[in-house]
Amino acid sequence: MSVRDDQIVRELSHYVHEHPADRMALLPVYDAARDHAQRRTCIHDERCPLVVTGAVVVDERNRVLCLRHEGGYALAEAEPEDADDSLSEAALRPLVEEVGIRDVWTQPGSEAPFLVDVTKPGQHSYGPRLRVGIRYLFRAHSGAVFPSMIETGAAAWVPLPDIGIPSVRSRVEDHLIGTP
Repeated sequence: MSVRDDQIVRELSHYVHEHPADRMALLPVYDAARDHAQRRTCIHDERCPLVVTGAVVVDERNRVLCLRHEGGYALAEAEPEDADDSLSEAALRPLVEEVGIRDVWTQPGSEAPFLVDVTKPGQHSYGPRLRVGIRYLFRAHSGAVFPSMIETGAAAWVPLPDIGIPSVRSRVEDHLIGTP
């Protein structure tokens, strides 16, 4: 089984229900995914929004796991692949493949996307399409990553205030309120 457009529609529907202020920004994405699900194909000549998923993994010290990227560190994200059974699995795949993360969990009630961000063409490296990032929040202990990956700089636990995407930082802070 692989991630299907109807799964994207379900995730977006749930997200918009939880975050109605984001509805207008996500309407083109929702419409394209719904059209793909109904037709079982894309007829948009590759003009439809590009969906990527991202895992935001937070450790016991409220640091976020980031991968080395262009001389610094960035949150991991990837396009869903045929082998992925869900969007959240697709979100974790880069971290599993690149740094061997293991023993990751979600907090009860936090299994759905905690943030869906939209980036206009020209403001990302994915080409001329609208980029839609569906982000999931995970928890892990700092030892969940192979120590050699941290030592060699392939990954780093970055303090939450140093995360350069304000919407991610703010939503993670909202979810962490009341957790030890």
